[in-house]
Amino acid sequence: MDHYVTGPAIRQLRERRGLTQAALAELLDVSPKTVSKWETAKGLPDISLLDPLASALGVSVLELMSGHTVENRNVSGNLLRSQFYCCPVCGNIVHMMGSAVVSCCGIALPPLEAEEVDEAHAVTVEEVEDERLITVHHEMTKSHFISFLAYVTTDRLHLVKLYPEGEAQCRLQIRGRGYLYLYCVRHGLMKQKL
Repeated sequence: MDHYVTGPAIRQLRERRGLTQAALAELLDVSPKTVSKWETAKGLPDISLLDPLASALGVSVLELMSGHTVENRNVSGNLLRSQFYCCPVCGNIVHMMGSAVVSCCGIALPPLEAEEVDEAHAVTVEEVEDERLITVHHEMTKSHFISFLAYVTTDRLHLVKLYPEGEAQCRLQIRGRGYLYLYCVRHGLMKQKL
């Protein structure tokens, strides 16, 4: 890991909670001298104390380790900053409107990095009534297929799950400018501006 709990972070979080070193020590069943050593960088908390320490300080373990608290504010979201995550074990697809720490099946998932659509994954778009038929010219075998298609604009997300031995196509109501994302189980996430 790049980060571990720092003394200044423990002190700042402790003071923010209005706790003395002795009060924090009592909550964790350690001596006040131990807390003092942590805060002056003369020692580090044992890994078994991270969860109780984070709880006592009112933060998550991730916040404690990074030294940055997360404020839960309603910030204007933009779907164009979408991040997709795909579990290699169960195939679960997770969408977030920005960066996040995501895990599935006990595995921490990195965000998928989208490349531009290449010739091997060519997309055609046909107008059909009030929708558009999106077709990816790609095989759909059990070991090599398109797992999902998603159309993302600033205010909408339309995600369609696809399955092996089916067709790599779907119908979408496309309104406004946005990006079409497709996920190939072998070649990863790709996108194309529509």
